[in-house]
Amino acid sequence: MAGERAVGLVRELRGAAGGNLPPFRAEGLRQALEEMRSLYERNQADVSEAKSGRTDLIFLIRFRHCCLLRNQRCILAYLYDRLLRIRALRWEYGSILPNTIQFHMSAEEVEWFSRYKKSLATYMRSVGGEEGLDLTQDIKPPKSLYIEAEAERVCQVVHRPWDQSTSAFPGLLYCSWQVRCLRDYGELEIDDGTTVLLKKNSQHFLPRWKCEQLIRQGVLEHILS
Repeated sequence: MAGERAVGLVRELRGAAGGNLPPFRAEGLRQALEEMRSLYERNQADVSEAKSGRTDLIFLIRFRHCCLLRNQRCILAYLYDRLLRIRALRWEYGSILPNTIQFHMSAEEVEWFSRYKKSLATYMRSVGGEEGLDLTQDIKPPKSLYIEAEAERVCQVVHRPWDQSTSAFPGLLYCSWQVRCLRDYGELEIDDGTTVLLKKNSQHFLPRWKCEQLIRQGVLEHILS
């Protein structure tokens, strides 16, 4: 059936719930484009015949033209929706995507992602003062800034005494979350230079803004008390 290949591309995306990125169907896209080329060439030949008096071909020419437009809309929708999903992955996983996701991307999509993350980084450096502003942090408002933590072993907790002139609560843990490490990650450096070794099943106090991206990457999970 005409247009079925292009519709199949859109149908597959629709079935990938939750913003997941299915593998790029280069062969399906090639077949849809080849079908469009064939429809166009057949129409070109029939248009010449119709101009010579074959009015019975007009309906068929219009039908093929509708198929061409339908294929065009489906292909553009397929490519554009994938770019929207890839853009969202930058905010979810950071500037480096997991290999399992990159494997599902075409070479052009990988190049587009690289350009997008560079543009985003340039913009974030241009706002928020000298240090810039990381817009990928604090995407969702926190329910609490202070959360208790427990660990398999005693880990060093970084206390940040607040300025006595601006706060009556010195020594509180600053915006920290209780997190559990889901897989071995290695050392993570905190703002003040302290390093924390993230090993599977270990639990730590970590600054909230340091946790969010690792949670989205599946390295950490937030332990809710």
